[in-house]
Amino acid sequence: MIGKLNHVAIAVPDLTAAAALYRDTLGAKVSDPVPQPAHGVTVIFVELPNTKIELLHPLGDKSPIAAFLEKNASGGIHHICYEVEDILSARDRLKAQGARVLGDGEPKIGAHDKPVLFLHPKDFCGTLVELEQA
Repeated sequence: MIGKLNHVAIAVPDLTAAAALYRDTLGAKVSDPVPQPAHGVTVIFVELPNTKIELLHPLGDKSPIAAFLEKNASGGIHHICYEVEDILSARDRLKAQGARVLGDGEPKIGAHDKPVLFLHPKDFCGTLVELEQA
């Protein structure tokens, strides 16, 4: 059902420093910061030959990333994202197998302007999983 790994999202307390680390130390292609007010984050996209890294920083007090960084002050992996061909079919299949879809269960438009859903980390080995329609 899942396709390729779309991205790994890393919450960071200092977006500028994280971007410099990936750009200057690791030699990656790094985007400018992209505010995503609907998601409460500012994102920097790191392009790799086989996938992407999203560096996430809180945007506003109600950001889910702010809460994550309160528990993990130095940052860390927030979620991984897999592509699916049909997000509604994937959701229905997962729910039928007992997986919990977060929120109201309806896809939202994600940072890449495609429908996404998040799956409960307790159902996936402690990892928050995002599904993105390819």
